[in-house]
Amino acid sequence: MFRLSRLATSATVVAAALTLLAPTAASAGEPTLSDPRTVAQFSRSAGQTPENIALEPDGSANVTLAFARQVVRVDEHGSTRLLSVLPAVPNPLTPVFRAAVVTGIVRAKDGTLYVNYATGTSETGIWRIGPHGGTPVQIAQLPTDSLPNGLALDEKLGVFYVADTARGLVWRVPLKGGTATIWAAGAALQPLSEIERFPAGANGIKVHNGAVWVSNTDRQTLLRIPVRRDGVAGTIETRATGLAGIDDFAFTGQDDTVLAALIAVNEVALVRPNGTHAIVLTSPDGLSSPTAVAVFEKQDDKEKTETTEKQGKQGKQEKTVYVTSASYFSAVRDPNLLTARLENGQD
Repeated sequence: MFRLSRLATSATVVAAALTLLAPTAASAGEPTLSDPRTVAQFSRSAGQTPENIALEPDGSANVTLAFARQVVRVDEHGSTRLLSVLPAVPNPLTPVFRAAVVTGIVRAKDGTLYVNYATGTSETGIWRIGPHGGTPVQIAQLPTDSLPNGLALDEKLGVFYVADTARGLVWRVPLKGGTATIWAAGAALQPLSEIERFPAGANGIKVHNGAVWVSNTDRQTLLRIPVRRDGVAGTIETRATGLAGIDDFAFTGQDDTVLAALIAVNEVALVRPNGTHAIVLTSPDGLSSPTAVAVFEKQDDKEKTETTEKQGKQGKQEKTVYVTSASYFSAVRDPNLLTARLENGQD
């Protein structure tokens, strides 16, 4: 998530401060995207700026609408149902926005949804919403000067990880709720101090292959933080650079290939395990300030793939990619939810 006024200059300022790695062309045999289409439209004037996605087993998308303080569910046909509204806060003091915003979202195996809510008051923190919606309940507080953005859940360890964009660190919170503790901190997670505007450090966050992965918007990087056996954060590793305006991201499969939303340049990048990247979706495909990516695979398709692998064959695996666009910088295009087909040569 970004402040509107800063985004117009973000790419120019950071480009002057950093040497970027130019994207390379897509290679044969790697994941490809096709058939992009807009499945749902939202109202920018009503504050319905989609920020993050959590998918249901049937492929429906639970989406946070930041400035409307809403969580909605979009089915495969594009029909949208309101699940919950976060409570209004008098005189919100959220860093930068001065408005209450709902940001990251995750879904537990039992269907319970959890969202980050930033208000600059005691309501800032993680909130729980029932599987079918209803009144949200706060389960953990975060400091009032924090901006909880990306949210990740590790049910095996029973913890949440929260990317704090303003303070440039990662919080850890028990799944049952309670006290938040700083899990990871350091320069790699912090915003660039030489950029005199809203700091945009740690942003998107995911748990994958024994590590917590975090994007840093200002530094245009994708980071990997190993989770040690005792649960403590290992040494922060930079896995990719030159990702202009990177927001949230998702993994395409079991390896470390990532699809990342580049909010400042209206693109989605395929980031390879070696750190190089290729642009796979752009503005003509329907993107307008893309904020998040999610990848869905039907269970029956997965079973077919496993059967194919057992038979020693190498068929392509097809999944669906979801991308939210908040249209922060375009007065022409309304915010939307886009889908595309993802084919993996090998998973």
